Amino acid sequence: MTRLVVNGTPAEVAADPGTPLLDVLRGELGLVGTRFGCGAGACGACFVLLDERVAAACDTPLSAAAGREVVTVEGLAPGEELHPVQRAILEEQAGQCGYCLSGMIVSAAALLARDPHPDEEAVVAALERNLCRCGAHRRIVRAVLRASG
Repeated sequence: MTRLVVNGTPAEVAADPGTPLLDVLRGELGLVGTRFGCGAGACGACFVLLDERVAAACDTPLSAAAGREVVTVEGLAPGEELHPVQRAILEEQAGQCGYCLSGMIVSAAALLARDPHPDEEAVVAALERNLCRCGAHRRIVRAVLRASG
């Protein structure tokens, strides 16, 4: 059994320690907001916070999350309240297909936790590892800047 904390709730997982964290989140814990993209940690669709740092869940083995805190896009804001980045994404109509958004939102939330008022250059740098095939990147950057205001 592997113990970890997911979105503030202790969890015990019976999966093999080498199982990708993404598979555990989606398959065993039913947290499907985190998406599978490339499987190599290069696209950002699967990004989560692991002890408050952005991590690719697709290439992070469950064993690396043992005893640690994992926050998914579902856990960024408690209850019915949206995280400021989630709210700004909606207000700016920044999503298109939405596939990249969970990873983008997690990356942006991590940035705002470190720097509540980043400039555009800092936002672009924070989202550099997140790929958006629809071309909504500029709107997403604008939404993150709005969330910081």
